[in-house]
Amino acid sequence: MTLHTKDLHKEFPTRSGPIPVLRGIDLTMQRGDAIVIMGPSGSGKSTLLHILGTLDRPTSGSVRLDDIDPFSLSERALADFRNSRIGFVFQDHHLLPQLTVLENVLIPTVVRQSATLHATESWARQLIERVGLSGRLDHRPGELSGGERQRVAIARALVNRPMLLLADEPTGNLDRTNARSVARLLLELHRQENTILITVTHSSELAAEFPRQLEMCDGRLVEMKK
Repeated sequence: MTLHTKDLHKEFPTRSGPIPVLRGIDLTMQRGDAIVIMGPSGSGKSTLLHILGTLDRPTSGSVRLDDIDPFSLSERALADFRNSRIGFVFQDHHLLPQLTVLENVLIPTVVRQSATLHATESWARQLIERVGLSGRLDHRPGELSGGERQRVAIARALVNRPMLLLADEPTGNLDRTNARSVARLLLELHRQENTILITVTHSSELAAEFPRQLEMCDGRLVEMKK
């Protein structure tokens, strides 16, 4: 199972003409691979992540995940594809404040058939235990620290057993200690679940945890030397 992009371009229209952001991204990754992408604000890191996560469409070029072109699917099929194959962790955890930890983790599973609900809840409880929050199942986000909320977000991203895990500045709102803990947890769960992990960050400390580091330069990905 692979992620493969070929000659990926993205432009944003303006009154004075299109602004190119991505200028030919070629990337191939297998299950078990993990990369971190660095670069200044506005360099296109998050734009690339949004296209890989099918939240945005490229201007040209192709994306194939598990040998499927997601942008050839209908809107309904694309939403199902995204929900089942891709997990997201954002800088802001995006937890629903009125729901408990368990309910928040289960959100991506609500479209599943009722016959699988028991097994799904059992898996969600396992994930919550693995992120160290088994004693907080019934707590709401307002009762958790920033690091704990991001741990819930990681469990939620993995609840549908995605092939591709995308993290956009996952430690950006955390203090140094929590950032290191969340980064290591993210990598540990990625290895255990054999996902493809792509993380965007400004943090050199987070980047140092990854086996492969890339930098977005002039709309292209460049390998960084460790």
